[in-house]
Amino acid sequence: MILILTPNISPDSAEYHQLMAHLAALPNISARIHREEGAEQTLTEVYLIGNTAALEVEDMRSLPGVERVVRVSEEYRVLGRHKDDDRPSGFEYNGVRFGQDNLNIFAGLCAVDNPKHVEQMMQALRDNGEVCTRMGAYKPRTNPYSFQGHGADCLPWVFELAGKYGIKVIAMEITHDRHLDEIRDALRQTGNPTGVMVQIGTRNTQNFELLKIVGAQQEFPVLLKRGFGITLDESLNAAEYLASEGNHKVIFGLRGMKTNMGDPHRNFVDFAHVPVVKRLTHMPVCIDPSHSVGTRAASPDGIMDISHVVAQGVIAGANMILVDFHPHPTCALVDGPQALLLEELPYFLQDVAIAREAYEKRVALAAHRP
Repeated sequence: MILILTPNISPDSAEYHQLMAHLAALPNISARIHREEGAEQTLTEVYLIGNTAALEVEDMRSLPGVERVVRVSEEYRVLGRHKDDDRPSGFEYNGVRFGQDNLNIFAGLCAVDNPKHVEQMMQALRDNGEVCTRMGAYKPRTNPYSFQGHGADCLPWVFELAGKYGIKVIAMEITHDRHLDEIRDALRQTGNPTGVMVQIGTRNTQNFELLKIVGAQQEFPVLLKRGFGITLDESLNAAEYLASEGNHKVIFGLRGMKTNMGDPHRNFVDFAHVPVVKRLTHMPVCIDPSHSVGTRAASPDGIMDISHVVAQGVIAGANMILVDFHPHPTCALVDGPQALLLEELPYFLQDVAIAREAYEKRVALAAHRP
């Protein structure tokens, strides 16, 4: 059961203390408190854990400071959608809104290689009106001898260049909890010129201790990618690990499923699950066409497979696109063959806009369905 308190209620207020005293006296019930501080108001949610079936919704709604009560009806207690649950499906971070009703594009380098390429990428994004990017500093690789990323060494100049070109959010994978400290230190060192969305890659989707640590911090939002060879339910429970520790700013990423049934693509594209995730949870949904397809191959109509699957995901209602670009893909240190070219960025954005318009028309049509 979730108790949603009146906005801006103070932990020092009399009604808040009365509420907490009442909850503490409930048998076999424990309470976990989550506070979300926005630009205009602070929202407080109290998660009741234990024998909540014995609690009456009307009784709980009459308690001091309680505005609404949601009885949890699904397995995903924090992130899931429940009956009479109108909690917001999104959040704002560093001036950028992420929700189930909008779309953000994170085009960038799969792996940071040198300042020149990073600057070229960020300049192209600025010139095309984009404020988000992907920049891989830490790269987990299957082959131990492959390039593992520049790590903390590249963070200061990546962040400085982001500030120079007005990039507000950088999606960046981490593989160890110390990477959080390295990112914090580099942001502080450079004067916080940008923001970071921490990414949990598919290899770490069930690294539960890492999920707990990342979930316990609320400084950075989290992009969690679907795990290797596990069910959607298992991956959604991984996202719930993050939220259960306190971080509700979670985006769920679809990046294709590892199976040879997807051949010749790198993975089997799973973007049909975009509306499924949005139906089951409050999380915005990201698609990663680059790692799903893995090539620049095009069909006879002249459209690349990557663009086709982007359109599939966007028309299905995706809220974020994570896509590889590179000024010189043949020089890329990671995943060059699948990277799009900087001169293709305007075309890519126009193509996405066409798909997004189609999605919005479909939503409008569905609203008038008999």
